[in-house]
Amino acid sequence: MTRLLPWPLPALLTWAASWAVFLGASHTLPWWGAVLLACALGSAASLLGHGWWRRCMIAAGFPLSWLVLAAGQIPAWGWLIPLALLLLVYPLNAWRDAPVFPTPAGALDGLAQHIALPADAKLLDAGCGMGDGLQALHRAWPQARVYGVEWSWPLRWVSQLRCPRARVRRGDMWGVDWSAYDMVYLFQRPETMSRAAVKSLGEMREGAWLVSLNFPIPDVTPTYIDQLDDGREVYAYRAPLAEVDRESVEADEVAGMLAPSPQGIVVNGQRLYPGRGRPGGTPKRR
Repeated sequence: MTRLLPWPLPALLTWAASWAVFLGASHTLPWWGAVLLACALGSAASLLGHGWWRRCMIAAGFPLSWLVLAAGQIPAWGWLIPLALLLLVYPLNAWRDAPVFPTPAGALDGLAQHIALPADAKLLDAGCGMGDGLQALHRAWPQARVYGVEWSWPLRWVSQLRCPRARVRRGDMWGVDWSAYDMVYLFQRPETMSRAAVKSLGEMREGAWLVSLNFPIPDVTPTYIDQLDDGREVYAYRAPLAEVDRESVEADEVAGMLAPSPQGIVVNGQRLYPGRGRPGGTPKRR
């Protein structure tokens, strides 16, 4: 819808629809139920928007306008509703990984000329968000089988809706076995790339590829680097990653320097350096 209609018409239509849902639901639901229903509609519609800021504007239109009109009548606990919606779409466990930033369309096209994959290759988008990476993988290797894993169940649902050719499941990207894939694609954070290298070293078979948008693996030479038009780079690494100092990375994880996930990561069925010492998995520094 948002790609077919000129901006800001998608936002205006979404806001109007959210208000219509709120007014209609107010006759049968308590006020907070009607607000949640209207906010859910706006949040769902925003996931189909083009561009991060437009998605935010589409999602925020109804709740902001409702808060302005009802500011003097909302009980104190009612202000927790926006936080609840945020946690629903983006749960706490996912905060330690990258925020929801989409992969640009065609960002991986140049790799297909340098990475030869079999026709039935299996590609994994680890932390697929709203499915932009899945679409980029399918565009670059249309004959390959594309898979995705995403912790947030609303985002997982949106990814599957946007990428019906892919198989998307809800799960922890650090707990999924990477050994079955010919390529694992990541668009994460600098702090998580060393952890990805350790998981690749332990699970990915020889000749498989680890591909990262924007963030390289520290102290590891990429097999190939592709320069994008916007100045960003795609880093491709062929397994095994012989330059990875696994012991050093594990020590950094345990010390809390690499923002570990609450349960550590799983490599060949073994859980490595799970977080301990404080809630959230980051050990207390002394």
